[in-house]
Amino acid sequence: MTAFASRTGALGAATWSWEMRAVNARGVDLRMRLPEGLDGVEQALRRAVGAVVTRGNVTVNLRVNHEETAAELVVDEARLDAVLSALDQIQDRAFAKGVTLAQPTAADVLGQRGVLVPAKVDDDNAELVKVLLSEIPEIVGAFNAMRKSEGQALQTVVREQIDQIASLTRDAAVAAQERAPQARENLATALNRVMEDITEVEEARVAQELALLAIKNDVTEEIDRLSAHVQAARDLINADGPVGRKLDFLAQEFNREANTLCAKAQSPALTAIGLDLKAVIDQMREQIQNVE
Repeated sequence: MTAFASRTGALGAATWSWEMRAVNARGVDLRMRLPEGLDGVEQALRRAVGAVVTRGNVTVNLRVNHEETAAELVVDEARLDAVLSALDQIQDRAFAKGVTLAQPTAADVLGQRGVLVPAKVDDDNAELVKVLLSEIPEIVGAFNAMRKSEGQALQTVVREQIDQIASLTRDAAVAAQERAPQARENLATALNRVMEDITEVEEARVAQELALLAIKNDVTEEIDRLSAHVQAARDLINADGPVGRKLDFLAQEFNREANTLCAKAQSPALTAIGLDLKAVIDQMREQIQNVE
């Protein structure tokens, strides 16, 4: 089932955006693109998606950006002590040599490399992970709501296609009855043609051949199976839970019966109905690929 959902959020200097999308597939294929360092987010996502999706290619993208801000400056006391000790040593050496040096200012001291440094930034993602975990039910819920909406629209389409198949099956039954006189006439003509060329024939053998020909041309079983498949499809559409694979299999059975009906038709009207059946069944099979 195709679906899409997105969401954005922010916490302090961090901003993020979620994207979830799904396309049709026979099974489940979940792919996630998540930043590193977000322990527990992937596992929670897999559980949440697995609880609502049983068919489809699902992609989840999470992008997290950290805004660069001016870091607070602090004094590195160890480096300051080292600089002050060096300055004292320089002053003492200069005095011993008879050289008088100006006293360094605080600005001079702070200007020494490594004395004034950015404060360490807390890299703990615990709070960010907590917020992201709380958003997973919301993004997955929005995603699943779209899937349900798509599913309701798709259900209406498939119902209409099943109704068309049911109507064409009834038409096929009527056409099969209407072709009966012509079928008997064709059979009698074929029998007379064969009998003209044969001087001796076993009546039992003739009866057996006629029965086989009649069975080959009879479409009663195909029509009955099509009717049964229609009811099975309606039951699946009304059922709760995933039914896509069962409907896919049922569509193959529909197609098999329609093919046999066309092969046995021996009537323009019945052949036309069989072709219409195949067209509707093909359309339904395409839609069923979207059904979970």
